[in-house]
Amino acid sequence: MRIDGRRRSNNIEDRRGLSGKSIGIGGGILGAVIIGIFTLLSGGDLGDVARNVMSNQSQGTATSEYVETTEDKQLADFASVVLAGTEDVWTKIFHEQGWGQYEAPKMVLFHGAVQSGCGNATSQTGPFYCSADKTVYIDLDFFKDMQKDIGGGGDFAYAYVIAHEVGHHVQNLLGILPKAHQQMNNVSETEANRISVRLELQADYFAGVWAHTDNKMFKSIEPGDIEEALDVASKIGDDYLQKKAYGREMPDSFNHGRSEWRVRWLTKGIQTGDPNGGDTFSIPYSDL
Repeated sequence: MRIDGRRRSNNIEDRRGLSGKSIGIGGGILGAVIIGIFTLLSGGDLGDVARNVMSNQSQGTATSEYVETTEDKQLADFASVVLAGTEDVWTKIFHEQGWGQYEAPKMVLFHGAVQSGCGNATSQTGPFYCSADKTVYIDLDFFKDMQKDIGGGGDFAYAYVIAHEVGHHVQNLLGILPKAHQQMNNVSETEANRISVRLELQADYFAGVWAHTDNKMFKSIEPGDIEEALDVASKIGDDYLQKKAYGREMPDSFNHGRSEWRVRWLTKGIQTGDPNGGDTFSIPYSDL
């Protein structure tokens, strides 16, 4: 991904020096997904998932002093450029669509553990968006561990992760996220999971819309970039992660969607760049 000469975001808060490295029970993407699955099966919503993951991962931890490495500095700089790109893209789209002024989210960089508007979190939670404070939280070690945890990575894949979380912020600004959360509290566990899947696939689509528009504005995409992002999308589907964790899939507990669905919606966003083409709520669930 080309980022030379591009601006950095002013909406980053660096808290990496305020918390130590957290060594929690469980680990990585799979640990967070497993906890999230059982939270949703117990009747929780997305906020409950975040809080439950945070609570579980904050137990039995040890900390050590954080020292920034050269790689950390490069990743922080990269994240700042990507966030600035989402600001430029969504400001443009909101203006063109008549959606009002785009209110950019804040991004908090943390290391090990952090206090968010949604509760305490550790690095094991993975990147997440908290609608309570309109902030994206990322421990940059997540990017360094992606290859080990899911067998995928690369700079454009990292950008996709950030753009996906910003996609949730766009949903929040448009009123989609709060409406979905309210619906999830009034339906069965299986149906709540399906609403969650629709939210996540739409966030994937919005990430694709960002990629399309960012490339038009800045010529940012290089050969192999899209393949990196699609590879990661295929490896964070519920079916893939559940098979890796349990040896089988449990469709009623899906809360992010099948790998093929995630790839499909991300691809559609990248190809069309149409901010109005990501309605994942009005089509049959089986057709996602």
